[in-house]
Formats: sequence, structure tokens, C-alpha cells
Amino acid sequence: MPLAAQAEDLATWNDGPTRKAIIDFVKDVTTQGDPKFVPVEDRIAVFDNDGTLWTEHPIYFQFAFMLDRVKALAPEHPEWKENEPFKSILAGDMKGVEASGEKGIMEIGMETHAGMSTDAFQKIVSDWFATARHPKFKRPYNDLTFVPMRELLDFLRANGFKTYIVSGGGIEFMRPQTDQMYGIPPEQVIGSSIVTKYVLKDDIPYLMREPKVNFIDDGPGKPVGINNHIGRRPIFVAGNSDGDYEMLRWVTARGGPSLGIIVHHTDSAREYAYDRDTKVGRLDKAMTEAPERGWVLVDMKNDWKKVYDFEK
Repeated sequence: MPLAAQAEDLATWNDGPTRKAIIDFVKDVTTQGDPKFVPVEDRIAVFDNDGTLWTEHPIYFQFAFMLDRVKALAPEHPEWKENEPFKSILAGDMKGVEASGEKGIMEIGMETHAGMSTDAFQKIVSDWFATARHPKFKRPYNDLTFVPMRELLDFLRANGFKTYIVSGGGIEFMRPQTDQMYGIPPEQVIGSSIVTKYVLKDDIPYLMREPKVNFIDDGPGKPVGINNHIGRRPIFVAGNSDGDYEMLRWVTARGGPSLGIIVHHTDSAREYAYDRDTKVGRLDKAMTEAPERGWVLVDMKNDWKKVYDFEK
């Protein structure tokens, strides 16, 4: 299929410098004889997930999952009525939860994500996505993927790219959803993980999730995760926050053709508007350095004709 025809697939991107930068880059690296041509095997594209491929406000989807799991498990833990941060969760006191800090969040994560097999956890996650609803949109969380970014994934794959997710979110929280959401299979998802151990119960093998952190795939961990899982330096990177800064730096410093884009949340009507002054998905340093580093800021309000499938 000619590249010009494939470019029409970016139907929900408004014509302008952002769309042009993406199309021109892909044309350059896929045109035989062009000095910027990149062989198919090196056409690797990496995407952050939270805030880049799906909505991340008012709280990360995985944190919403954690809160719901605490409420579901509370009958088995009467002590939580007196112990923080669980006491605040059960009372609906988010300020109290925040006051518990990183230690409290980690404790919530271990209680809700460990002590079960990988198969059991996958079912819990899948069931949650099938029933939970976003507080603003009153829709399933898996309805809240960005149409233009899904089109971009398709466009890149149509031009020989292999697409990966590289997220600070839990790798096994994302994997049950990414294939149907984005066409990205589980083996092309990189994320944070907890320790997993092989065990036998009644002579049946299981992989059991233990309450210990294995790897944090955020900030400087993202380039490390890419190297460990992929073994090639990508030529295309998409993020939305300072948690993607190191990944943006590493990919676009490869010494050959590369493109970095940053999804800038500017649309308070269709989604949310935020950047420097937010705790969830803070975009400050990366936005400041974007012009000098050649990173393309995607203005959600002006660059996208629509955000979600369900828009009229």
C-alpha cells in the first residue's frame, strides 16, 4: 500500500505541523534510497501507556483498581478498619490515603497484587475492567483509549514498525488488555513487576506473585527495561509526562533518525487539561526541553478531531 494512502489512516489527526512531522518521519525511514532509511528490523516504536494511550486522570487506572480491591478484600481484613492507609480508603478519605505517602501506596499494592498465582491475578484484572466505571465518564475504563493514538499505532505497523508499550504501570495489569485495546500482544508490553516464584501445589505448577518489588519501569528504569526486553534502541518514542523524560532522551540520542512525541493534555472539555501543576502525569521538564531536543508536542485540543470512540 502506498504511504500516501496509509497516511489517510490518521483520520482523527488535524492537518498541521504535528501530523506532518509524524508522516514525514515515517516516509523518510521507510523509503529505500533515502539517507534516513531504516531497515524493518530496526523500526521499533515505544509508547508509554498512562496518559499516552489511555486517560490517567483523576487517578491512574491501576490505582483505581487497587482501591476497589481493598474494598472487595476488606471483609477478610477487619484490622484494616483501624490501620492506615486502608482505614482512609474504606472511609473514602483520599487525603488520608495521600498522607500515607510512597510507603502506604506500596503497602496497598502488595496487599492487592500479591499472594496469588499469575493466572488468578489475570482473571481479577480482566473482571475489574469488565465491570469498573470511570468516575467522570461513567464508562468502562477500556473505553478510554485515545483514538488518534490507536490510529498512530496502526499507521506505524502498516509501515513495518514493531510497537511496544513501556509503562510504569504493572506489566501483568496491562497485559490482559493491550492486545484488544491496541493490537499490542502481551510479549510486547514492558512494565513494573513484582517478584514471581515457581511453586508446586498438589504436584501442579504455578507462578506465585510475592509481595516484593522486582523492577520499577519508570523514569530512568524505562531505557533499562527497553534494553532488557527488546535489545534494540527504538527510533520512535511517545510519552506524556516527566516519567518518560529519560526514555525520550535515550531514544532520540541514538545517533540516527528518530522522533519523540509528547501528548500534551490541553482539552478540559473532552478529557482533562494539565501539565506542570499536577501530581498525576506531571509534564514540566520534558515540555521545557522539547523545543531544543526536537520533541513534538501533541496538542490534544488542537491536533485531534476526537479523543474517544464514543464521542458524537
